[in-house]
Formats: sequence, structure tokens, C-alpha cells
Amino acid sequence: MHTVAVLALDRVIPFDLSAPIDAFGWARLPDGREAYRVWVCSDREEVNAGSFTIRAQYGLDALAEADTIILPGVEDPPDPLPPGVTEALRAAAADGTRIASVCVGAFLFAATGLLDGLRATTHWIAAPDLAARYPRVTVDPNVLYVDNGQFLTSAGAAAALDMCLHMIRTDHGSAVAAHAARMSVMPLEREGGQAQFIVHDRPPAPSGATFEPLLNWLEDNCEKDLTLEDIAGRAGMSTRTLNRRFREQTGTTPLQWLHRARVRRAQYLLETTSHPVERIAAQAGFGSPTAFRERFRRVVGTSPQGYRKAFRSGSV
Repeated sequence: MHTVAVLALDRVIPFDLSAPIDAFGWARLPDGREAYRVWVCSDREEVNAGSFTIRAQYGLDALAEADTIILPGVEDPPDPLPPGVTEALRAAAADGTRIASVCVGAFLFAATGLLDGLRATTHWIAAPDLAARYPRVTVDPNVLYVDNGQFLTSAGAAAALDMCLHMIRTDHGSAVAAHAARMSVMPLEREGGQAQFIVHDRPPAPSGATFEPLLNWLEDNCEKDLTLEDIAGRAGMSTRTLNRRFREQTGTTPLQWLHRARVRRAQYLLETTSHPVERIAAQAGFGSPTAFRERFRRVVGTSPQGYRKAFRSGSV
């Protein structure tokens, strides 16, 4: 039987710990037998899990016997890791053990050096910190999980289920994974990546920025068919000067900023109205529903209808 070891370090995040335990625990082979044996391992006798304490059944030595090791996130991930943890994980990796992290468990994974030179993900809000702390890791904040073969990383906690179902399907096929998905009340594959959950706030302009009035005007008029010449005329400067100074103050071009403003308005309308997509495309300033769908998917990572299904308020 395939053994999955879930490593619970001090201050482990409870959902990160329980999600893979449940996902692998639900998996059944066609004859009804359990597909996985799940162990909870730790470097200590008792583990602080926030509002409660857990007692792990296995120590770090059990990692050497596992086929898969899961690294749940912890509060304030330490670097270096507690004594013996890095050595145990690197030894397991050398033996070919599959290792996967959940959410900010990617920080633990990266601290071992095993992710150096690889693509990885974590919760979108923690992605900039992971990239800054571990520059040898290529951080992708837009996906639900990354599979490098032996090493996998997942985004926010719920994405752990997506990653675990993917591993179950890899190990035992779609039928076994589909059963585990139904038991977890999860789709086997979710549309889009975690980009759909990222809050695309208006980029802040530096204090006292001369373009603040122009940004407000663009936000208020993003539904209009504005050209670069229109924006430059409003700013009272040439298009060349506008592009140069706009990038200096905002880090992007006027038209790119306008496209993002339109997507933000479309997200708001999808969440708060029952207007058809064609009407929202016009209200947000897109030339056609097709252009709207293409731009929206590029920025948000899912379709307008998929976004509405996930985020529309029940009171609409």
C-alpha cells in the first residue's frame, strides 16, 4: 500500500494538515480497498496547532518509509528548519520519494533547497515573499498547483485538494480520483487557476503623483472607447511623454492600466448584477464580447461565467 506521510511541524495550520489526510483517506481502489495508508509525522511529541494540540503517531524516521511526503504550512515558516527536518527530507528525496507542499508549506519546501531551479506556487498573497526569500525558486502565483514530477507545490489551502486529487489520478487513474473528489465534494478539475481569487486592486500611485487626477478620470470613464491620443489630450501632453511619465509613476502603460480598470469593473458587475455577459462587456468598455472574454481570461485565469459562478453574491 502506498504510504503518505503528512509532516506536522510546530504551529501547523490545521486545514493544511487535514486536507491531504482526508483526500487520500477517501481514495478507494475498484475492489473497495483503501488506496493509501496515511501517517502523521512530527519532530516532536506534541504539536501546537493553534487552538488545539495534536500528538503525532510517528517521528521523522518514518519519512524514510513513505512513498509520498506532504508539507502543510505553518505560521511564520522558519529558516532554517527544526533540527533533523531538512536532512530527513533531503534523504527521502534522494531515495525518490514524492514530496508536495500545501499553501505556505512551500516556504518549508524551499528552505530545504530542493525547489532550487524549479517552478513552484503558494498562496497568491504570500507569493512575493516566497520569491524574495528564495530567489532560486521560480514562483508562479497564478496556478492552483505545480507538478514537477517528484516535487509538487499547491496554492491556498483549498488547492491542496486539487493537488491531492491530481496525485491520486496519477497513481490510480481517473475513476479512483473521481470517487475521492465526490467524497470530498470537489470537482475533479476546477476551471482556471488561483488568479481568479486575486484581488486586482487599483495600483497605488506614489504620494503626490501628478497623474492621480488622470487615474481617477480613467477609472470613471473606462467604459468609453478611449485611445492613447484621448488620454494624452486629457493629460495635456504628447503620447510619447505620457507613456514615459506614466510608466515612471505607475509601472505600466496607460492602455495596460485602462485594461486592468475595465477588468476590475467587469469583476464587480459579475459579482453584483445579473446582467448578461454581452451587456457587461459594453459597460466595462470592451469592444466586443469576444474581446472581453479573451482579456478577462488572460487577467483573471477563468471565463466571465466561471468567475460569476464562483463569486456572485447570493443576494443578487
